[in-house]
Amino acid sequence: MKKTIIRAAAAATLAAGLIGLAAPASAQSTVDVAWNVGAVSDYVFRGFSQTSEDPAIQGGVDLTSGGFYAGAWASNVDFGDDTDAEVDLYGGYRTEAGGFALDFGAIGYLYVGEPDGADYNYAEFKAAASRAVGPATFGAAVYYSPDFFGADKEATYAEVNAAFSPAPKWTVSGALGKQWLDVSDDYTTWNVGVGYALTDKVGVDVRYHDTDVDGVPGAEDRIVGAVKLTF
Repeated sequence: MKKTIIRAAAAATLAAGLIGLAAPASAQSTVDVAWNVGAVSDYVFRGFSQTSEDPAIQGGVDLTSGGFYAGAWASNVDFGDDTDAEVDLYGGYRTEAGGFALDFGAIGYLYVGEPDGADYNYAEFKAAASRAVGPATFGAAVYYSPDFFGADKEATYAEVNAAFSPAPKWTVSGALGKQWLDVSDDYTTWNVGVGYALTDKVGVDVRYHDTDVDGVPGAEDRIVGAVKLTF
């Protein structure tokens, strides 16, 4: 189980359009740029390893202007074929209403070196909401793809999540999600972990992942370590 796509040209057009929206024609407008780079002991996406349970190097860039945002992110992957990397292009709009933080966007997943006919590339549309309650934040999100990864076409993923900061620099978080697929079997996935901010730019995370999928090594329970630098 991997991931959804816009074709490369469409994804590039989407990102360019969103960046354009993020920088309206005004002398007062500014675009904030943030970079990130990190490493994980295993790249896990919705409970499935994307690297055959091996480590990954990852990085990206985010542009924001007001409520609009756009960005790109990449990671090495290993599907047992010639596919070398995943490149995600995304954009959307964030706002607030009734005390909730809202996020509406789209994500294009592009795979470098995918075999002919693999049909890995895909796109998803996202709607998410969250609310802070004291030191805790509770959220939910829904992702929909009209043409998902590989043999699957329509696909929907829904998730509830929560994060809690018991002390400065510490965060405990977790998520429970359900993936619905029109060809492959539906499944449930969950994770829980602890993050620690070493500095205001460097953070580490240790997380437990699992699914209810049986007999697939890449979907079995595992503990993943991660370190991330933002600048």
